[in-house]
Amino acid sequence: MAGYEILIADDHPLFRSALQQALSLGLGPDVRLVEAASIAELETRLGEKSDWDLVLLDLNMPGAYGFSGLVLLRGQYPQVPVVMVSAQEEPAVVVRSREFGASGFIPKSSSLETIQQAVRQVLDGDVWWPALTAEAASVSAEAKAASAGLASLTPQQFRVLTMVCEGLLNKQIAYELSVSEATIKAHVTAIFRKLGVRTRTQAALLLQQMESIPGQ
Repeated sequence: MAGYEILIADDHPLFRSALQQALSLGLGPDVRLVEAASIAELETRLGEKSDWDLVLLDLNMPGAYGFSGLVLLRGQYPQVPVVMVSAQEEPAVVVRSREFGASGFIPKSSSLETIQQAVRQVLDGDVWWPALTAEAASVSAEAKAASAGLASLTPQQFRVLTMVCEGLLNKQIAYELSVSEATIKAHVTAIFRKLGVRTRTQAALLLQQMESIPGQ
Protein backbone atom coordinates (compact mmCIF):
# COMPACT_ATOMS: atom_id res chain seq x y z
CA MET A 1 0.00 0.00 0.00
CA ALA A 2 2.26 2.75 -1.24
CA GLY A 3 1.79 6.40 -1.98
CA TYR A 4 -1.27 7.26 0.11
CA GLU A 5 -1.75 10.89 1.18
CA ILE A 6 -3.83 11.39 4.32
CA LEU A 7 -4.91 14.55 6.16
CA ILE A 8 -5.20 14.27 9.95
CA ALA A 9 -7.50 17.01 11.26
CA ASP A 10 -7.54 17.14 15.05
CA ASP A 11 -6.86 19.94 17.52
CA HIS A 12 -5.09 17.68 20.05
CA PRO A 13 -1.34 17.37 19.25
CA LEU A 14 -1.02 14.15 21.28
CA PHE A 15 -3.79 12.41 19.37
CA ARG A 16 -2.43 13.63 16.03
CA SER A 17 0.92 12.07 17.02
CA ALA A 18 -0.82 8.81 17.98
CA LEU A 19 -2.58 8.68 14.60
CA GLN A 20 0.68 9.49 12.82
CA GLN A 21 2.36 6.58 14.61
CA ALA A 22 -0.51 4.14 13.97
CA LEU A 23 -0.71 4.97 10.26
CA SER A 24 3.06 5.03 9.70
CA LEU A 25 3.30 1.56 11.23
CA GLY A 26 0.20 0.24 9.50
CA LEU A 27 0.68 1.67 6.01
CA GLY A 28 4.44 1.66 5.65
CA PRO A 29 7.01 4.37 4.92
CA ASP A 30 5.45 5.59 1.67
CA VAL A 31 2.33 7.07 3.29
CA ARG A 32 2.31 10.90 3.47
CA LEU A 33 0.59 12.28 6.56
CA VAL A 34 -0.24 15.99 6.90
CA GLU A 35 -1.78 17.55 10.00
CA ALA A 36 -4.36 20.32 10.50
CA ALA A 37 -5.34 21.69 13.91
CA SER A 38 -8.48 23.63 12.89
CA ILE A 39 -11.15 23.78 10.18
CA ALA A 40 -9.43 26.86 8.71
CA GLU A 41 -6.12 24.94 8.46
CA LEU A 42 -7.93 21.97 6.94
CA GLU A 43 -9.52 24.23 4.30
CA THR A 44 -6.09 25.67 3.49
CA ARG A 45 -4.64 22.18 2.95
CA LEU A 46 -7.60 21.19 0.76
CA GLY A 47 -7.32 24.46 -1.16
CA GLU A 48 -3.67 23.68 -1.93
CA LYS A 49 -4.47 20.11 -3.00
CA SER A 50 -7.89 18.51 -3.40
CA ASP A 51 -7.03 14.90 -4.28
CA TRP A 52 -6.23 13.52 -0.82
CA ASP A 53 -6.86 9.81 -0.38
CA LEU A 54 -8.48 10.30 3.02
CA VAL A 55 -9.32 12.91 5.66
CA LEU A 56 -9.45 11.81 9.29
CA LEU A 57 -11.66 14.43 10.94
CA ASP A 58 -12.11 15.04 14.67
CA LEU A 59 -15.75 15.75 15.49
CA ASN A 60 -15.10 18.74 17.76
CA MET A 61 -12.73 20.92 15.76
CA PRO A 62 -12.15 24.66 16.31
CA GLY A 63 -14.15 26.50 13.66
CA ALA A 64 -16.84 23.83 13.35
CA TYR A 65 -20.19 23.20 14.99
CA GLY A 66 -20.42 19.45 15.51
CA PHE A 67 -20.94 17.86 12.11
CA SER A 68 -20.72 21.13 10.16
CA GLY A 69 -17.07 20.41 9.28
CA LEU A 70 -18.03 17.04 7.80
CA VAL A 71 -20.94 18.57 5.88
CA LEU A 72 -18.70 21.34 4.51
CA LEU A 73 -16.11 18.79 3.33
CA ARG A 74 -18.70 16.55 1.68
CA GLY A 75 -20.18 19.58 -0.10
CA GLN A 76 -16.93 21.10 -1.30
CA TYR A 77 -14.79 17.97 -1.83
CA PRO A 78 -17.20 15.07 -2.47
CA GLN A 79 -14.40 13.00 -4.03
CA VAL A 80 -12.39 12.85 -0.77
CA PRO A 81 -13.51 10.17 1.72
CA VAL A 82 -13.86 11.41 5.30
CA VAL A 83 -13.64 9.22 8.41
CA MET A 84 -14.82 10.76 11.66
CA VAL A 85 -12.64 10.27 14.73
CA SER A 86 -14.19 11.08 18.08
CA ALA A 87 -14.18 10.48 21.82
CA GLN A 88 -17.99 10.73 21.62
CA GLU A 89 -18.88 7.15 20.88
CA GLU A 90 -22.67 7.14 21.41
CA PRO A 91 -24.63 5.27 18.71
CA ALA A 92 -26.45 8.50 17.79
CA VAL A 93 -23.11 10.15 16.94
CA VAL A 94 -22.10 7.20 14.74
CA VAL A 95 -25.45 7.26 12.94
CA ARG A 96 -25.26 11.01 12.32
CA SER A 97 -21.72 10.59 10.95
CA ARG A 98 -23.01 8.05 8.45
CA GLU A 99 -26.08 10.05 7.45
CA PHE A 100 -24.05 13.23 6.94
CA GLY A 101 -21.76 11.46 4.47
CA ALA A 102 -18.76 10.04 6.33
CA SER A 103 -17.13 6.83 5.07
CA GLY A 104 -16.45 5.58 8.57
CA PHE A 105 -16.19 6.30 12.30
CA ILE A 106 -13.23 5.50 14.54
CA PRO A 107 -13.77 5.86 18.32
CA LYS A 108 -10.74 7.48 19.98
CA SER A 109 -10.66 4.57 22.44
CA SER A 110 -9.85 2.17 19.56
CA SER A 111 -6.72 0.05 19.61
CA LEU A 112 -3.85 0.73 17.22
CA GLU A 113 -4.85 -2.37 15.24
CA THR A 114 -8.47 -1.21 14.90
CA ILE A 115 -7.40 2.23 13.65
CA GLN A 116 -5.09 0.63 11.09
CA GLN A 117 -7.78 -1.81 9.93
CA ALA A 118 -10.41 0.93 9.61
CA VAL A 119 -8.13 3.19 7.56
CA ARG A 120 -6.99 0.33 5.30
CA GLN A 121 -10.60 -0.65 4.65
CA VAL A 122 -11.65 2.90 3.64
CA LEU A 123 -8.53 3.35 1.47
CA ASP A 124 -9.57 0.14 -0.30
CA GLY A 125 -12.85 1.82 -1.24
CA ASP A 126 -14.96 0.29 1.52
CA VAL A 127 -16.52 1.82 4.65
CA TRP A 128 -15.83 1.10 8.33
CA TRP A 129 -18.35 1.42 11.16
CA PRO A 130 -18.19 0.17 14.74
CA ALA A 131 -20.93 -2.20 15.85
CA LEU A 132 -23.81 -0.23 17.33
CA THR A 133 -24.61 -1.43 20.81
CA ALA A 134 -28.04 0.18 20.94
CA GLU A 135 -30.79 1.25 18.57
CA ALA A 136 -29.79 4.75 17.53
CA ALA A 137 -32.11 7.56 16.58
CA SER A 138 -32.09 8.56 12.94
CA VAL A 139 -31.34 12.08 11.74
CA SER A 140 -34.33 14.42 11.70
CA ALA A 141 -35.72 15.97 8.52
CA GLU A 142 -34.68 19.40 9.87
CA ALA A 143 -31.08 18.26 10.32
CA LYS A 144 -31.02 16.77 6.81
CA ALA A 145 -32.32 20.05 5.36
CA ALA A 146 -29.74 21.99 7.38
CA SER A 147 -27.03 19.64 6.10
CA ALA A 148 -28.06 20.20 2.47
CA GLY A 149 -28.02 23.99 2.92
CA LEU A 150 -24.61 24.01 4.64
CA ALA A 151 -23.13 21.70 1.98
CA SER A 152 -23.95 24.34 -0.66
CA LEU A 153 -21.87 27.06 1.07
CA THR A 154 -18.38 27.96 -0.06
CA PRO A 155 -15.62 27.73 2.59
CA GLN A 156 -15.58 31.55 2.88
CA GLN A 157 -19.37 31.68 3.31
CA PHE A 158 -19.11 28.98 5.96
CA ARG A 159 -16.48 31.02 7.81
CA VAL A 160 -18.74 34.08 7.68
CA LEU A 161 -21.70 32.02 8.94
CA THR A 162 -19.78 30.74 11.98
CA MET A 163 -18.78 34.33 12.83
CA VAL A 164 -22.38 35.50 12.42
CA CYS A 165 -23.45 32.76 14.82
CA GLU A 166 -20.79 33.84 17.30
CA GLY A 167 -22.50 37.24 17.39
CA LEU A 168 -20.01 39.29 15.37
CA LEU A 169 -21.30 42.28 13.41
CA ASN A 170 -20.66 42.64 9.68
CA LYS A 171 -17.97 45.27 10.25
CA GLN A 172 -16.20 43.02 12.79
CA ILE A 173 -16.29 40.07 10.38
CA ALA A 174 -14.99 42.32 7.58
CA TYR A 175 -12.08 43.36 9.82
CA GLU A 176 -11.31 39.73 10.82
CA LEU A 177 -11.31 38.53 7.20
CA SER A 178 -9.62 41.65 5.77
CA VAL A 179 -12.40 42.39 3.28
CA SER A 180 -14.92 45.22 2.88
CA GLU A 181 -18.16 45.39 4.84
CA ALA A 182 -20.04 45.35 1.52
CA THR A 183 -18.44 42.00 0.70
CA ILE A 184 -19.62 40.58 4.03
CA LYS A 185 -23.14 41.90 3.43
CA ALA A 186 -23.16 40.14 0.06
CA HIS A 187 -21.93 36.92 1.70
CA VAL A 188 -24.62 37.11 4.41
CA THR A 189 -27.34 37.66 1.80
CA ALA A 190 -26.10 34.65 -0.19
CA ILE A 191 -25.83 32.51 2.96
CA PHE A 192 -29.37 33.36 4.09
CA ARG A 193 -30.69 32.55 0.61
CA LYS A 194 -28.90 29.18 0.47
CA LEU A 195 -30.05 28.25 3.97
CA GLY A 196 -33.60 29.51 3.49
CA VAL A 197 -33.44 31.79 6.57
CA ARG A 198 -34.09 35.50 7.09
CA THR A 199 -32.37 36.35 10.36
CA ARG A 200 -29.10 35.71 12.16
CA THR A 201 -30.99 33.89 14.91
CA GLN A 202 -32.53 31.49 12.37
CA ALA A 203 -29.08 30.88 10.88
CA ALA A 204 -27.65 30.11 14.33
CA LEU A 205 -30.52 27.71 15.08
CA LEU A 206 -29.92 25.95 11.76
CA LEU A 207 -26.23 25.52 12.55
CA GLN A 208 -27.20 23.99 15.90
CA GLN A 209 -28.87 21.16 13.94
CA MET A 210 -25.30 19.98 13.28
CA GLU A 211 -24.54 19.37 16.95
CA SER A 212 -23.10 15.93 17.62
CA ILE A 213 -26.09 14.78 19.66
CA PRO A 214 -29.39 16.69 19.27
CA GLY A 215 -30.57 18.47 22.37
CA GLN A 216 -27.22 18.35 24.16
